[in-house]
Amino acid sequence: MKSPTIKENYDNVSFTLGLSLAILSSVFIGCSFIIKKIALKKVNTLGITRASAGGYAYLKQWMWWLGLLTMGIGEAANLLAYAFAPAALVTPLGALSVLVAAILSSRLLQERLNFIGKIGCFLCVIGSIIFVIHSPKNEEISNFSDLSNKLTDYIFLTYVSSIIIMSLILKIVFVPKFGNTNIVVYLLICSAVGSLTVVFCKGVALGIKETLNSDINNLTNYMFWLLLLFSIFCIMVQMNYLNKALDIFNTSIVTPVYYVMFTILVIIASGILFREWEHMKTEDILGSFCGFLILMTAVFTLNAFKDIDISFEDLNLNYRQNISKPDLEASNNTKLARRMR
Repeated sequence: MKSPTIKENYDNVSFTLGLSLAILSSVFIGCSFIIKKIALKKVNTLGITRASAGGYAYLKQWMWWLGLLTMGIGEAANLLAYAFAPAALVTPLGALSVLVAAILSSRLLQERLNFIGKIGCFLCVIGSIIFVIHSPKNEEISNFSDLSNKLTDYIFLTYVSSIIIMSLILKIVFVPKFGNTNIVVYLLICSAVGSLTVVFCKGVALGIKETLNSDINNLTNYMFWLLLLFSIFCIMVQMNYLNKALDIFNTSIVTPVYYVMFTILVIIASGILFREWEHMKTEDILGSFCGFLILMTAVFTLNAFKDIDISFEDLNLNYRQNISKPDLEASNNTKLARRMR
């Protein structure tokens, strides 16, 4: 029997490490939603201005900072996972954060997720996996200078401008009217800005990596510091609107909807910047479209039926009642006919 080579052993160790980091990342991110929700609920009991009303009292809660630290650890583990395992493995595993948040919210926050909501969460996971499997996965960026050139491309700048304009319209027009009643408003802003956060953070990480592994010093490049500032700003906006959504809506609803929107917009932003969509096959285009439809169905299911108190037992009961009613009438008619004879 042929023993594995050093390269094969290295690949196996890298794959296992990447898989472990991806799972660990999802667990930490899912827990961060719950921890921050607990902190926001504590602030609400004090009668202080809520986060949804523009208050920032949650910044004085150590529990909220613990949630932020937990999310930071999760995101850091996610970035490291991409260095050791294929993106096709790491990205779908992010759906585990939806399941973690749903389970913990029902246990710790007493937020009941009805049967239809559970189906919606399941569709979120399935749709995201299908979408990511068929989405482009190859990146053509090899150094920081290439990234800088692509960041100034007019297509990517158009996307960034569209995100900024859309976010401003949502904030000025839709937030005052629908922010407290429609979960999509806050989370769409959060996800849109978050897609830029991922792109900018990848740029910063690439600049640091290249500086450490070569003679090129990207710390003297103005583009590096510009990306760093944009990353910090986007993270602050993203966290602000995520807190508003968590303050108003159940975590079991916020988590899957945010995951779906964030995943789609990140893939779009990466596709525009890295141009992977130019190499997509016909079956991948069809697969991405099907995954997108499943994700939209999941979002609709979670929003349209979130206030209905229904369980699987209720469906069984209704089924038994509908079946037994005709049977009972038929039995009564038979007995009556026998009596008439």
